[in-house]
Amino acid sequence: MALLGLILFNIINGIAVLVLISIGLAVIYGMMRIINLAHGEFLMLGAYATVLSTNAGVNLWVSILIVSPIVVGLFGLLVERCIIRFLYGRLIDTMLATWGLSLFMIGGITTLFGTTVEGVSAPLGAFNIGPYHASLYSVFSIAVAAAMLGGVWSVLRFTKFGLIVRATMQNPPMAAALGVAPNRIYMLTFALGAALTGLAGGVLAPVAGVAPGMGAAYIAKAFITVIGGGAAIVTGSGLASALFGTIDQIVTFQTTPVIGQVALLIAAIIMIRILPQGITGRFFRRSL
Repeated sequence: MALLGLILFNIINGIAVLVLISIGLAVIYGMMRIINLAHGEFLMLGAYATVLSTNAGVNLWVSILIVSPIVVGLFGLLVERCIIRFLYGRLIDTMLATWGLSLFMIGGITTLFGTTVEGVSAPLGAFNIGPYHASLYSVFSIAVAAAMLGGVWSVLRFTKFGLIVRATMQNPPMAAALGVAPNRIYMLTFALGAALTGLAGGVLAPVAGVAPGMGAAYIAKAFITVIGGGAAIVTGSGLASALFGTIDQIVTFQTTPVIGQVALLIAAIIMIRILPQGITGRFFRRSL
């Protein structure tokens, strides 16, 4: 029974990690149809913001929950104003621009801080599941992932900003005719997605090695999750994370983490073959 409890906890934690790394991308790609190939580097920037601010004396929780999303959100706003706003509707150009941005970010961070792996100690300690030990920080990660899903859903569903964002993405000319500035909404939406990604990087910083190339470990899983989820941002990300996270953790428990990630990729290929529009392209079409 204790072993089953540990497996279930690891599955929930694996789902939470997929939610963390994909929700910011879901906002940017799902709503704006921008393929941000620098998404992994946005995660990396959030992780570095946490490490550097913590080492400078800022409280760890403040670094994770406030500094990281603000730093990456502002950086995302700058990127949108300087690069992305000239490329709307030009998919290939956007991919090339964000790929170049990712290389620039990796090179810049490497120049500034070198290739040494940085990090901060995970707080909170551990708790017992029978004879097994599990990290309390993982509970915090799960809580943050749930809060991010609930927060994005609530903003899009219940706030005026969410209504304006959804209307602008669906019909920009009509939104403009009603007095909305689409360019400003695009800017704020991209900055929101970047801030969520920065928060995810901050949460992952204490449990992952923070290095210039760390984004490569997450970007593929983030895109798989978003594409597998389909059109609905929150529902799709949650359902795809639940499916892929469960498969990953179960196979990992039976074999190794590498085989678990291979199983995740195979499951994604099969699912997209069966449901080319993602889970919410076939089901939950009216969901957010």
